[in-house]
Amino acid sequence: MNWRRFKEQCTRQRRAFGYSLRLRLLGLFFLLALAVAGTLFYGMQKAITIGWNVGAKPIVVDYLDRLAADIGSPPDIAHAQAIVERLPLSVRISGPVVNWRSHPNEPDYAEQWHADHANDPRWDSEGAKFFERNTADGHRIQFSLSVQAWAQRKDYTVGNMVIVILLLTALGYWRVRRMLRPLDDIRDGARRFGAGDFAQAIPVRHAHRPDELGELAATINTMGADIHQMLDAKRALLLAISHELRSPLTRARLNTELLPETADVAPSREALLRDLAVMRDLVTDLLESERLASPHAALHREAVDVCALVEDVVCELQASHARADAEAGPRIDLQLPPDLPRLQLDPTRMRLLVRNLLDNALRHSASAGRPPQITLALVSGQLSITVRDFGSGVEENQLPHLGQPFFRPDAARTREGGGVGLGLYLCRLVAQAHGGSFAVRNAQPGLQVDVLLPAKL
Repeated sequence: MNWRRFKEQCTRQRRAFGYSLRLRLLGLFFLLALAVAGTLFYGMQKAITIGWNVGAKPIVVDYLDRLAADIGSPPDIAHAQAIVERLPLSVRISGPVVNWRSHPNEPDYAEQWHADHANDPRWDSEGAKFFERNTADGHRIQFSLSVQAWAQRKDYTVGNMVIVILLLTALGYWRVRRMLRPLDDIRDGARRFGAGDFAQAIPVRHAHRPDELGELAATINTMGADIHQMLDAKRALLLAISHELRSPLTRARLNTELLPETADVAPSREALLRDLAVMRDLVTDLLESERLASPHAALHREAVDVCALVEDVVCELQASHARADAEAGPRIDLQLPPDLPRLQLDPTRMRLLVRNLLDNALRHSASAGRPPQITLALVSGQLSITVRDFGSGVEENQLPHLGQPFFRPDAARTREGGGVGLGLYLCRLVAQAHGGSFAVRNAQPGLQVDVLLPAKL
């Protein structure tokens, strides 16, 4: 399981790396730099070629004539050696009397060049003989750049070019990352807003002269403030309506209970009492959900015996779900550790959490072969509460929506059979208010809810 999670994480990182805007911009800048360098190199090459043909070539021809005259006829090896020591040249003399090379250990690149370009129509005899001079006594003097000196300079230049390119690439990456750093702040801010945390706005760099990303951050901050204001207004309206509904519901229930328990009135009286009880529970759940959803939800922590609390809630549920023709209520499988210490929790909210989880499991275990199961354990310094039923479960695409307010997987079910969709939502809010986590998954068969809470002694 860990290996599969690691592979999935590597795949996500690889996709993020491949889709990274920074890397794409850096690649674009790098290709642009190569294109500019290639264009500049081509232009410089053309300019040098024109300059060579117009200005430098006649001077080089005259200078080579002077060097050949200095070597003399017949060629004087001492004069040729002095030229080689003074200039980065390689000289080769061939003829009937003198056959000498200034660098005998170097490959004869000149001969190889002539052989390679012998059949090239662009290579004429005049170009081939540009660096050659013939003496009056039949000797041929060939001048060329010293291969050794050229190789040393070439390696040094290529190494410097590679270092410069790497430095420029690193500088470009640093600059692009610095320019796009506000995107990280915008992403983190959007995640906070999506989670309902509006306390910290997205920082706007250079607020007095913002760029496009700064304007985007300011716009998202304004949108977050508007959403926060609308949520507060919605919460205030919902709390006001819920409070106002309590009084007429109480009066309606009192008036209903005062009706005579005659045979013709009793069925309507009991149905009305059930509906009023559902409305009362709905108002209570709405008020509690709004209290818990508040960023300043107050918990009344005290040392709680969680095992005793779970057993108490199970007894209450068995009593409330017991049928008239049954001696006891539905069975619930308890997996409680004997040595679980008292933990600092809110007992009222914990009762709400356990009751809603077990009530949801009981509703979906009516046709299952096994009773629902609740398991308590201490795992890595956290209290683990696992509730599982053995029913049919839910569709995989509906799992992410479980725990959202007023969401019911089966829209065709009645409210009496499936609730109003606030039970798991309240459980998630209780877990988050305690600083824990809430997760739902299909256990095949059935549905399993895992709650992890910090185990504070």
